[in-house]
Amino acid sequence: MSFSLLFFGLGLSGAQSAQSTTNATTFVAPKVDWFKELRVLSGVSVAENGDLVFMGSDNRVHRTDARGVEKWNFATSDMGRANPVITPQGTVIAGSYDDYLYALDANGKQLWKTKLDGDIYATPALRPDGSVIAATAGGTVYAISAQGQILWTYKVGAAVFSSPAVAADGTIYFGGQDSRMHALTPNGQLKWAFSAGSLVFSSPAIGRDGSIFFGSSDRKIYALDPSGKLRWTVQTSLFVNASPIVTSNDLVVVGSYDGKVYAINTSGEKEWTYTAGTGIAASAVELSDGTIVIGDLSGTLHAIGKAGQALWTIPTGKKIDTGVAVSDQGSLYFTTEGGGLNAILKGRPLADGPWTTFHAVPAGWGRVLTPQEGQARAQARRAAASAALAALTPTKPAAPVTPAPVTAGRPTPAPTTPVKPAPTAPATPAPVKPTPAATPEQLAAAAAAAARVEGGQVYVPLREAAGALGLPVSSVTGRSAAVLVGGQAQPLTVRVFGGVAYVPLAALGGLPDTRARLQAGPRAALLLTRGGRTVTFPLNLPRLLPFATPAEYPSVLPQASASR
Repeated sequence: MSFSLLFFGLGLSGAQSAQSTTNATTFVAPKVDWFKELRVLSGVSVAENGDLVFMGSDNRVHRTDARGVEKWNFATSDMGRANPVITPQGTVIAGSYDDYLYALDANGKQLWKTKLDGDIYATPALRPDGSVIAATAGGTVYAISAQGQILWTYKVGAAVFSSPAVAADGTIYFGGQDSRMHALTPNGQLKWAFSAGSLVFSSPAIGRDGSIFFGSSDRKIYALDPSGKLRWTVQTSLFVNASPIVTSNDLVVVGSYDGKVYAINTSGEKEWTYTAGTGIAASAVELSDGTIVIGDLSGTLHAIGKAGQALWTIPTGKKIDTGVAVSDQGSLYFTTEGGGLNAILKGRPLADGPWTTFHAVPAGWGRVLTPQEGQARAQARRAAASAALAALTPTKPAAPVTPAPVTAGRPTPAPTTPVKPAPTAPATPAPVKPTPAATPEQLAAAAAAAARVEGGQVYVPLREAAGALGLPVSSVTGRSAAVLVGGQAQPLTVRVFGGVAYVPLAALGGLPDTRARLQAGPRAALLLTRGGRTVTFPLNLPRLLPFATPAEYPSVLPQASASR
C-alpha cells in the first residue's frame, strides 16, 4: 500500500474511539514527496489547474505549477503576508505591505493596482460579481471593483488583521483590533458590531446556517447568529488567533495558543479536544475522509481522526504558522519557517462542507459558495477522492510494517520487508527506523559507497549511516536532522544531494558515547564505535579525493568559463 495514500486513509472504521486496539486499522505518516526553498511568506493559494500562488520574502508574487516550478513572478515594493486570491478567470489579486492591491492576469502581467491606506495583512474576499473586499492596518475596509475602482470605504477606527468573509446574502464579516466582530451590508453600511473580550485577529468562518465563528485574544471561541446575537462561547487556556474551519459534519475546528485543537458542535459542546502540545496559530483543513490536518508553532504537522484521535505527525523542527493548502487534485502543501514549501502528493482533496479550509476554497475566495459553485467544486474533487479510495487496501496488516525512511527533497522508496506500523497514539509517532533486513556492516558499506566530499568534509547518506549505528532518525528537513541517542534527540546538519539527505561522517563520530578512529593501511576506513560494537565505513579515497594536475593559470580559467 502506498504510504502517501495511507496518509489520506479512510479513517478508523466503525465507532472506534481515540484509543487504538490490536485489531485497529493503523496509519503511518506520509512521506514528503518534495521540499523546495521557495521563500514562501504568505499562505499558499491553489488554482483550479493545481498551480500555486504565494507572496515571497523577496517582495514578489510567485506563481508555480503543481511541482513548485516557477511560471512567473511579479515585483511589488514590499513584502506581504496575505494569501493571494485566484479568481475563476485566473486573475491573481494580491495585497502587499506597500499599501497597494494588485491584479495580475494569468501570465503575471499587471492589470491594475489600487492604493489603500495601510499595510494589507488580511486576505481579501472575492464577491460573486468579481469585486473584492480588502481591509488594511490603517483601519479601513474597501470594496474594489473588478476593474480596480474603489466602490466604497468603511472606517473601522482600528487596524484590521482579520480576513473578511462574505455570507450568501452579501453581508461582510471581519474582526478588528477594536475587539469587535463587525457586519457590513453589501453597500458598506454597518449592520452590527459584537464586542469580544479582547483583540480579534482570527478570521471568521461561516457555517451552513449562516452562523459566524471566530476566536479572540480573550481565550474564547465565539459563535454568533447572522443578527449578531451570541449563540455560545467555549473557553480555552490561551488566546485564539487562529481562524476556524467548519467541517462537513458542521463541527467548528480551531487551534489555540494553549496547544490544543478544539472541535465544537452546533450547540457549543466540545466533541473532542486534541493535544498538540505546542501553540497553534494556523488554520486547519478537513480532508474528504474527515481527517483534520493542522500545523503547530514547533513545526509539527498533525493528522487528527474523526474522534479526535492522533493518526500521525510529521515533525519538521521549523515553525508552521500558515494553514495547509490542499488542491482539488489531492495534493497537500505546507510551509515551514524560512519559506520552505513541502508537498505530499496523490492524496485526498478537501471535504465538501461549509468552510473546510481557510477562506473557504483553495483559491482563497473567502465567501459562501452558490449552490452551482458548490456542486462544481464537489465534482472537481470527486475524481481525486475516488482515486485515493481505490488505491487503499483496508486493513489489518498481516505482518509488522516500518515506515519508509524520510529523506529531504524526494522520498526514498518504501521498503519491501515487513515493518512496524506507527501507532495511532500518542500524538508523536515512533521514530523512523532503518530497514532491518540489512546488517550494520552492509548499511555502513552502502553509506561509504555513496560518500561524497563537499567543502572538505566527507558526507554519507543519513539513512544508511544512522542505521549502521542503530540510531533512529526522528526528523529530517532540508537542512537539519535529528537522531535519537539514549532517548535524546541530537541535532545534525544535513545537505541534500539528488533529493537524499547526507550528513558529515565526522559529525556521527562526534555524537555522545560514540568514538571515531581512522584506519589507514591498504584500505582506508573510518571506524565508529558505540556500545562496544565497532562499525567500519570503508572509504574509497581515490574516488573521493582524485588527484589532478593544477591549472597553469588558475586565476584566468574561472573568468574564461564565466564568459562562455
